[in-house]
Amino acid sequence: MNTILKCLLTVFVFASVVANIVFIILHTPRTPKCAPEFQDALKGKKHDDKGLVFADLTSEEYTQVRDYMWSVSALNISRSVFAQPSENVLFLIELHLPPKSEVLRYLDKGGPRPRREAKAVVFSGSKQSISEYIVWPLPNPDHHQDVTLKTYNQELHINARTVTIGEYVALFKFVHKEVFGKVKTILEESFGYSESNTLNPFEGMPRGIQSGDRQTWFSFFRDRSGFYIHPVGFEVLINHRDTKSSMWKVEKALYNGEYFASLEELNEKYAAGKVKKIRYKESRDYGSLKPRHKPTGFGPLQYDVQGKRYSVRNNQVLYLDWSFAFGLSSLTGMRVFDIRFKGERIAYELSVQEAMSVYGSVTPGMMLTKFIDSSIGIGRFAHELVRGVDCPYTATFVDTYRYIDTNFTQRFRNSICIFEHNTGRPLRRHFSDFFSNSYGGLANNVLVFRTITAIGNYDYMWDFMFYQSGSVEAKVHATGYISSSYKTEDNLRYGHQVAENTLGNIHTHFINFKVDLDVLGRKNMFLTKDMEFVNVSLPWIPGEYAQIPRLVERQLKTEGEAALRYDTKTARYLHIASNLTNRWGHPRSYRLQVASFTGDHLPEAVPEERAMSWARYKVAITKYKDEEQTSSSLYNQNNIWSPAVDFSQFIEDNENIESEDLVAWVTTGFLHIPHAEDIPNTVAVGNGGGVILRPHNYFDEDPSMNSPDSVYIHPSEPADSCTNNRFACLAKEVCAPSLPTFTYNGFEGVMKFEE
Repeated sequence: MNTILKCLLTVFVFASVVANIVFIILHTPRTPKCAPEFQDALKGKKHDDKGLVFADLTSEEYTQVRDYMWSVSALNISRSVFAQPSENVLFLIELHLPPKSEVLRYLDKGGPRPRREAKAVVFSGSKQSISEYIVWPLPNPDHHQDVTLKTYNQELHINARTVTIGEYVALFKFVHKEVFGKVKTILEESFGYSESNTLNPFEGMPRGIQSGDRQTWFSFFRDRSGFYIHPVGFEVLINHRDTKSSMWKVEKALYNGEYFASLEELNEKYAAGKVKKIRYKESRDYGSLKPRHKPTGFGPLQYDVQGKRYSVRNNQVLYLDWSFAFGLSSLTGMRVFDIRFKGERIAYELSVQEAMSVYGSVTPGMMLTKFIDSSIGIGRFAHELVRGVDCPYTATFVDTYRYIDTNFTQRFRNSICIFEHNTGRPLRRHFSDFFSNSYGGLANNVLVFRTITAIGNYDYMWDFMFYQSGSVEAKVHATGYISSSYKTEDNLRYGHQVAENTLGNIHTHFINFKVDLDVLGRKNMFLTKDMEFVNVSLPWIPGEYAQIPRLVERQLKTEGEAALRYDTKTARYLHIASNLTNRWGHPRSYRLQVASFTGDHLPEAVPEERAMSWARYKVAITKYKDEEQTSSSLYNQNNIWSPAVDFSQFIEDNENIESEDLVAWVTTGFLHIPHAEDIPNTVAVGNGGGVILRPHNYFDEDPSMNSPDSVYIHPSEPADSCTNNRFACLAKEVCAPSLPTFTYNGFEGVMKFEE
């Protein structure tokens, strides 16, 4: 009986505990899940389809253009992704933007929608030329036109092309057979080379010293994580100018700082003991980004407590008072169009144009190197963004589609992210302590439009940020791996040692943005403002003077005047202004505020400089022309001495810019002297720059005064009053985030050199 009673009591106690837990759960208030969209923030605002005029090609459109180009028998295009340089390759397909006048007629005046067209780039190995075609209409194209000469005012030789995957495959085979196969003993003894412990090549650019050259210095690195920082001290110069790989040859070699006319000479002198040999020593994998300790927790997580206050449909974004359309060019990268604040167009286009670096070294792989990234493709390398690291966990992610150096349309999942971000510091605030007491402030909540492009060793984070004060910021930060070279005698003049036998090479980063501001229309002018001290007599004390800062204003009326070089002093306030004035009689304008830490630009006497002449200028203002769409080109890297686009020519005609449609070309960046803390990875802190577009007398007062995020506290009101302070009731209004499941498919779109 005792045992039965104990069992019954145990069951009763257990049942009571369960009943109490159920009772507590049922009667405990539960925080509701956040709604997918905060309707009040976008009340009265609706998406439209007009922004689709700027939309990237769809997956289906890419395929249709490809199939049409393949069907043109006269072009004889190879269908292989590994096509040889001697074949004809359809390298690129992307949107061809319509003329601006047609787009504005459609957007603003109810005109017809501009014809949708694609640009197609063909590398014709059989004809030794490059051709660009406009293909139309989309969808279902049936026409094409060669526009190469019209676009560049010159024919494009085949050697101006970028290296394709097919050419890389042929080069890697050449290296394995004609380099590794011929100096195998040296590689084994010096670098521990084997089939399982191979070396990775990394190419320098440009490929030669004059037009027509296609001779590339390849430096070799250990096959380790972040191989860019594992140099071994062996480099070769390969001449691959001929489109037939059977004609390629090794022209020079470098081993441990010593040059050799051929690999045969290197073998001979190495065997005879006439060179200073590198003795193989196992090195640790110091380039790995695998955590040194097991991750233990999470930092602060930001989420939308009442659902998202922005909306994305197709390629259009709405956020509070902002709206814009967006796209991602395979060549130039991120771009936004038709940027409007409170319904008024601020800018027609804000886009990345180019990223360029110039390196210093005593070894040939880095000595000549000047990377011009759009010639490889900036947007091409926008892979999937990692939720919670690259972007906030609850950000909105957008897929992009591309056709570049492939034979099929590629989907890049989650390669753009959009999110609202609290910067952690107020946009404005004041605590009133004198005469009357109050507090007024506004959290700096900003919409961020982001992608990250991993171009070889460097990762560039591109942000367009939209503030409630009417400002827009274009920002870039760099991270990733530094480029390095093998440490030899005297090369510490070109950088710092960052690991054993590894020199981090000094280099510059220059970034170019296109800012096509339309301030209250297309008739704008360029104004500068600055200060100067003047000696002013004091009216109340005869004979006494004071130095007082005075406003200095100028209008620059020609492109030549408005080309503001980095090596000269420029005014600190730069404005694109309208002919209209605000309530106080001042021209309504937007200011270009550039944040930059660039090094010195390449001297203009250097032949290669013309290919990057945009970097001469902190800001250059030009009259808008449909034929001056980009400051650089796909072909500038590999024919750097006779560039297809020389930006300085945009300015040479010195056109009038008074009451004209103006475009600002803004250059920013930073000088990078690598240091030990760049191992294994360069951090983004301090490595960046950008430009802020700020309203300047555009409004009659700060437009953020109308923000729904404003907070006002007055001593006459209870501390918990929600009337002018929503944070006082946050605990009552908060919702729990609905967190999506973590996924990652970023390795789907990586470059592959075999089937």
